[in-house]
Amino acid sequence: MTDTDADRRPPGGAGTQESFGSELRGALAQRVTFSLVLGVLLIQLGFILSYVGAFHHPTPHRAPVLVVAPAAVSARLVGELNSLPGDPLQASASTGRAGALVALRHGSTSGALLVDPAGRRDSLLVAGGGGAALASAVQEVIAAAEAARGRAVTVTDVVPAQPGDARGLSGFYLVIGWLVGGYLVSALLSLTAGARPASTRRALIRLIALVPYALLSGLGGTLIVGPLLGALTGHFLAIWALGALLVYCAAAVTIAFQVMLGTLGVGLTLLLFVVLGNPSAGGAYPAPLLPGFWRAISPAIPNGAGVQALRRIVYFGSYHLASNLIVIAAYTLAGIAVAVGGSSLVARRAKAGRPVGSLL
Repeated sequence: MTDTDADRRPPGGAGTQESFGSELRGALAQRVTFSLVLGVLLIQLGFILSYVGAFHHPTPHRAPVLVVAPAAVSARLVGELNSLPGDPLQASASTGRAGALVALRHGSTSGALLVDPAGRRDSLLVAGGGGAALASAVQEVIAAAEAARGRAVTVTDVVPAQPGDARGLSGFYLVIGWLVGGYLVSALLSLTAGARPASTRRALIRLIALVPYALLSGLGGTLIVGPLLGALTGHFLAIWALGALLVYCAAAVTIAFQVMLGTLGVGLTLLLFVVLGNPSAGGAYPAPLLPGFWRAISPAIPNGAGVQALRRIVYFGSYHLASNLIVIAAYTLAGIAVAVGGSSLVARRAKAGRPVGSLL
């Protein structure tokens, strides 16, 4: 009988080791797959929780309102509005109609109640361009409060939404589209060039390559909502600049997350921009109508800062725009810093033969 390789292979030899190694690699692969599937499940459930939690019961909370009335009436009426159950309004006295109109047109208040001391009907001025849902909510609360006092109210929208922006949602979807483009292009680059840039130089090249994409994306979105659809007209250069900044912000932040976590960084991107950012952005329901958590994070995430910035550009003469731009710029600069610094750390670890793993 001729000896075969199997006959000569000792018990527990190479064949057994190979089989064991294959099984071990399979088990590890299954664990990695399980972890990825579990991560997707958690993001999915977080998506449902965040969107339903934010939108299932919109209620005004301390929406700013000005009261224009004689001194003898003003203090009492402000107190009554501020003591309404649930604190739907944050009322304060205004020096006069002109001052209230300026505050509305600058986006500093959601409404202005003008009291007619000689009659039984007052006037409520609102700014529908700041969000139709918020204007309607303020109108309902004021109308109910006026009815309880035996008075009627006439509503006038002094900052109406543009004809092509009926519910004030065009800006919200424009901002979301820009952000989606920003993080998708970074995710696409990671598929072709690796999730983590191999060096600081590679990170800088990737960041620089995203500049023309951001400019083209900002321009394309501005052309669509402006000349093509007539949804948001005017302010072309300002809207284009904001769009380019938002696209680049999302792209830079996504690269930073990928440098920190590798492919899993995309999950962190979805958590920030989709799970938390979109429902708190103030689209269908502006921030004063959202529950406490979403209301608190709204101005601190690029989604909410972007929507507010766009509304201020289009409807409120760009007043109080700086705070929104600072938030977006801060995320952008932090993304660039982490992407460059993290890539340098990855390169040093790889050169030293050390595992990269997570940088968090």
